[in-house]
Amino acid sequence: SNIIWSFAKSDKAHPELFLALGNHIANMGSLDSFKPQELSNTMWAYAKAEVSHPELLRKIGDHIAGLDSLDSFNPQELSNTIWAYATARVFDLGLFEKLVTVAVIKREYFDGQA
Repeated sequence: SNIIWSFAKSDKAHPELFLALGNHIANMGSLDSFKPQELSNTMWAYAKAEVSHPELLRKIGDHIAGLDSLDSFNPQELSNTIWAYATARVFDLGLFEKLVTVAVIKREYFDGQA
């Protein structure tokens, strides 16, 4: 996630790299080894770089929606994930319901940045 985040942050999109990494992640059996920051940074990077990868979005969305709890997600990670899906114009009802429910519970921890 750090590699693609760095490319997106520097406004140096490299579509072939994003495609290759997206394919790799989308084809992983499980995303359990990914921390919330890695998931949100990955999605943020794809949205920021304007690189479309529907399989990756679906894989990460399904993973997050399927987690028992999002307690480990901080407000910035919740915000980045919601922003990324909205920017990519991908609607995932299960994911959004879960993210919004947690965001409402954690609303007192959000500041102007998140």
